[in-house]
Amino acid sequence: METTASETSIASVILEVADPESAHRFYAAFGVDAFVRLRASEAPSNGFRGFTLALTVAGPATVDHFVGAAVEAGATVLKPAAKSLWGYGGVVQAPDGTIWKIATSAKKDTGPATRRIDDVVLLLGVEDVKASKEFYVGRGLTVARSFGGKYAEFASGGSGAVKLALYKRRGLAKDLGVPSDGTGSHRIVVGGTAGAFTDPDGFAWETDA
Repeated sequence: METTASETSIASVILEVADPESAHRFYAAFGVDAFVRLRASEAPSNGFRGFTLALTVAGPATVDHFVGAAVEAGATVLKPAAKSLWGYGGVVQAPDGTIWKIATSAKKDTGPATRRIDDVVLLLGVEDVKASKEFYVGRGLTVARSFGGKYAEFASGGSGAVKLALYKRRGLAKDLGVPSDGTGSHRIVVGGTAGAFTDPDGFAWETDA
C-alpha cells in the first residue's frame, strides 16, 4: 500500500518547557496556542536548539501585530521586523527558548492587521538536507518543494496543519540571528502518524494519539 501525505504528517508539535502554565499564557497571548502542545521538561539545553517555528501571514502590519503581541507577553526580539529581498519579517524568542519567525512575502499592506496565520512551518536545521530528505521520504512524507541540498519542504496533512521543512543548520541559525552552536536537548517532540523514531539530527517523533 502506498503511503500518502495525509497518512504521514505532523499531527502535533510538542514543546518541552520548564513551566507549562506560564508557557501556555505566553502562547495564548502570542496567538499561536492552537499550533503547539506543551510538556514539562527539565532536560538541559544550551545555545541553538536547531529549529524554528515560522508563521506566514498576509502583510507587514500583521507581522508587526504578532511580533508586538509576543514581545508584550515576554518574548525577546532576535531580529526586528524589517523589509528584505523576500518580503518583510522578524524573529522573536519565547521565554521558554523557542525561536519563532513571523514573515510575509508582501512588502506593502493591502488591508489592516489581522490575527490570521496562513501557514505554520516547523523548520529543522540539519547537517545534510539531502540525507534528511531521503530519511523522511522513507518514513512516508511527500516532498512538496526542494532546492538541491539547501532546502526541502514536505506536503502537510491538510488545511491548518503544520508543515515540515529542512534547512542547513548553519544557514538557519544565520537567518534567525543566533550562533549555530548548541548542545543538549532540542526541547521539541513531533507527534505524527509514522510511528516513533529519531531522525539523523536527533529530532524525536512519537505516535500522536
